[in-house]
Amino acid sequence: MGGAGLQVIDRPAALVEWSDAQRTAGKQVALVPTMGALHAGHLALITEARKHADVVIVSIFVNPLQFNRRDDFEAYPRPIDDDIEICRGSAVDAVYAPLASTMYPVGFQTHVEPGALADVLDGPSRPGHFRGVTTVVAKLFGAARPHVAVFGQKDFQQLAIIRRMVSDLNMSIEIVGVPTVREPDGLALSSRNRRLSVEQRAAAICVPNALAAIAEAAGTEPEVAKLQAIGQAIIEAEPLARWEQLEIVDPDTLQSLSTIEGRALAVTAVWFGEVRLIDNRLLG
Repeated sequence: MGGAGLQVIDRPAALVEWSDAQRTAGKQVALVPTMGALHAGHLALITEARKHADVVIVSIFVNPLQFNRRDDFEAYPRPIDDDIEICRGSAVDAVYAPLASTMYPVGFQTHVEPGALADVLDGPSRPGHFRGVTTVVAKLFGAARPHVAVFGQKDFQQLAIIRRMVSDLNMSIEIVGVPTVREPDGLALSSRNRRLSVEQRAAAICVPNALAAIAEAAGTEPEVAKLQAIGQAIIEAEPLARWEQLEIVDPDTLQSLSTIEGRALAVTAVWFGEVRLIDNRLLG
């Protein structure tokens, strides 16, 4: 089909009908779940989805269940008309843009509870966040009925939790992770970046710089505490940055490591004013 015939769908039953028609025609269906405010990182997900399927659905939904701060939810950018035009220009076949009242009608009470992968890293500081993620993604999968779903590796913990959910609940969906897309100076692309002031945006380079320094040092230094100190010093040297988290974990279990013996993942969360940026980098 392609961008010229873009379908914009806002009800789950209508998306089920559309997706079933694609499946009946023998087509592979891919889903790219987003919260909108689309940027080049999302376009990379759409490009990857096209490699795995005949038709691509992009969902655009700012999910209230995964925000533990009301002000963060209300401030999240929602340029829906621009997003639809971006999808039209990217040969997306369908946009699914439901209202919150459609996703969570009066009487809604069922949630998908994530396990131990949600109890570490971002879990303790964002209570209920990953429960909101697994619930909304399960609902998106139910409506879109994809063969393949594509997610960015910038949200590494989210990706790990979704892989686990799909495996545990026998969802028969291939989950594809796409490497983080970055600005020329290394900052990970994020819809939240547009909320940074000019000064905060300049300061935010300390996040990828800290991860790069850890990755370089990890070539010869296996002690996690020393690597954390290297990264933390770079972040704390930036006056506009407020360090929250810098962990080095096993990329499969997300459990903290004390020494690096094989693959490892450095994960960080840093505040710039009221904007929280996350990033990660594989080591080894």
